[in-house]
Amino acid sequence: MSKTTRVRKSASFAPLRNLTLLEELVIKLKGRSPDVPGLGVFHGRSGDGKSRAAAWVGASDHMAYYVEANDFWTPRAMLRAIVDAMGIAMPPHATNNELAGKIAEELETSRRPLIIDEADHLAKKDMIDKVRALHDMASPGTASIVLIGEEGLPQKLQRYERFHRRILDFVQAEPCDLDDARQLAKLYCPRVAVADDLLQLLLDQTYRSTGRVTLNLVSVADFAAGEGLREIDAAGYAGQRINTGAAPAVRRF
Repeated sequence: MSKTTRVRKSASFAPLRNLTLLEELVIKLKGRSPDVPGLGVFHGRSGDGKSRAAAWVGASDHMAYYVEANDFWTPRAMLRAIVDAMGIAMPPHATNNELAGKIAEELETSRRPLIIDEADHLAKKDMIDKVRALHDMASPGTASIVLIGEEGLPQKLQRYERFHRRILDFVQAEPCDLDDARQLAKLYCPRVAVADDLLQLLLDQTYRSTGRVTLNLVSVADFAAGEGLREIDAAGYAGQRINTGAAPAVRRF
């Protein structure tokens, strides 16, 4: 299944803070009054687990439609990706206006939120107002659309006044903390108990990046399995390479 289709329900998730933050934003959008706009923004650093949170919302009872923007998107490519995610069959010759109309109709009748990940690409390509148009084409109070992007996405959206004034809320993704790391350890190190001092070491070395903590926990699990360990702490993992995100140093021969 491609990234432009709704997220698979078979995905495994750890109950991290950012999942809760995004779900609360979606609930706020869906439960708003009819006279209140339904655009939301979820933003934060790369690696803070925003896409993971979007996957969870897609697989939850909210059943969000999910698409991921990219640098090659045109307005038509965006519309096609969304109708595909919604499972709507449209003929190849359908006009952009027809595609947009079907999307707005689906948002209105299903009340399922639409999540557009990597939304910085839309700002780069001046496509933000196209998203606003999809929201406005649906009946008031029915369409809920969330843009997910990098830390600076809110500043980029200020250029688009008609979109910006329809944003109900901005929610900032949080860096990984010790509770998050414990949840990730349960998911990625199910056969070994990882001590808090090792989790804290990983947090400190990775600048609390959810993505990098995850990668290191995979390495911890492999190391523990190779050593036959059922539990491991910072001392037991001493001497092992920690992936900090820094590029390897140039070797000298």
